[in-house]
Amino acid sequence: SITAIKRQITEHIVISPRLPEDTTTMSAHSHQSTWLREELLHLLSLSGTLAGFCITAVTLFHTMLDKSSVSETIADETLAFSASLFLICIYTIFFALRTKHQALAMILEKIADAMFLIALTGMVGAACIMVLTIW
Repeated sequence: SITAIKRQITEHIVISPRLPEDTTTMSAHSHQSTWLREELLHLLSLSGTLAGFCITAVTLFHTMLDKSSVSETIADETLAFSASLFLICIYTIFFALRTKHQALAMILEKIADAMFLIALTGMVGAACIMVLTIW
């Protein structure tokens, strides 16, 4: 009984040694789209976390330190600017995830990457200023 079912299935299945061109292209396109979505989701999560960190640091600056030092003010402003860029990056990523146009998603992803890198560089710069001030 099982052998007869297997024979019927194998008679009806046509095994192709090579996938058609359209299927290969669709598979590559699907893989690229999945990769882009995963990258954007990771960047979205990280941007939100770093924006919260910057906002917390700015709040701590305003509550715990007096603004007597110029370097503290520069670090404060740099962190505020970085937080703003991270928040804009979150919106850009959101729009990139929601669009149905692959080309637009790629452009928005590049913009979000650039803003993320600038904001991250600002955070590192502010951290260097704070360390040099303390030392």
